[in-house]
Amino acid sequence: MFFVSVLLGSYTVTIPDFFTILANHLTGGPRIPGASFIVMENKLPRAVIGTMIGIAFGLAGALFQTMLRNPLASPDVIGVSYGASAAAVAAIVIFGASGAAVSGAAMGGALAVAGLIYAISSGGALRGTARGNAAGNRLVLAGVGIAAALQAVVSFLMTRTDIRTAADALVWLNGSLNSASWDRAGVLFLALAVLVPGVAFIAGPLRILELGDDAAAGLGVRVNAVRLALVTAAVTLAAVATAAAGPVSFVAFLAGPIARRFTRKASLPAAALTGALIVLAADYFAANGAPLLLGGTVLPVGVVTGALGAPFLLWLLVTANRKDA
Repeated sequence: MFFVSVLLGSYTVTIPDFFTILANHLTGGPRIPGASFIVMENKLPRAVIGTMIGIAFGLAGALFQTMLRNPLASPDVIGVSYGASAAAVAAIVIFGASGAAVSGAAMGGALAVAGLIYAISSGGALRGTARGNAAGNRLVLAGVGIAAALQAVVSFLMTRTDIRTAADALVWLNGSLNSASWDRAGVLFLALAVLVPGVAFIAGPLRILELGDDAAAGLGVRVNAVRLALVTAAVTLAAVATAAAGPVSFVAFLAGPIARRFTRKASLPAAALTGALIVLAADYFAANGAPLLLGGTVLPVGVVTGALGAPFLLWLLVTANRKDA
């Protein structure tokens, strides 16, 4: 899907031409007018960032869902993405921020809201009143409540600003790869170069946590410390991905369950690759398929992933009811 995004679409590039363009770019050789710019400054950074944010969102969602044993526990649902959205919209509307300042505000908002949600949800666990999966359910409920409040804040800010600023904020809120650049890709790569090995290092007890808090504690796992480390890693992954491309809806929510359908078990690498596949496929459809269906309208990638996530959520609820019955 990565190479489909780079080679195909509105401007088609053959495989030999792609490697020629890439080699000339790296060695300072002659550029092909038009083609070099389209490939190296548009298609390739877009595909690279799409892959990296898909990996980040996929890992974040799988960490939450596996650790809390709840398929609804993803950054989209529990409010982390809304924290980023509220902070970014406030930066755009109130301070007139743009570019890196908006990304920084989004990351700070996501981390701050995640800290608040964790503090609220862990109160019972720290006092010894939350057992089994209660702490995970408290986190989801706290996140849903805070997400609703933050959504109201975003709506208020959007109604109090001028149309042009609201349009800029709306583009960011939908999640888009249109602002992809090599500078942004470099920052995101450095963040993932630290976070992904960190997740691999601390994710050892993750499968044990699936047995429940009491069983994990009986096997020697420091449940609260491990959960805090995993939540911190998952939130940071979601925050850096949101800062790079906006809150691309439902990727974190979709990646884990879809990967589990193929692997028959929780798998962080499979969830990461599934997240990358979802983002790349959705972006390719948004840029190439949607204009054919909608008369030339190019959609942000977040619109497509959101359209996928809504029916999947309904299907998940229906199948859960059947199992309970």
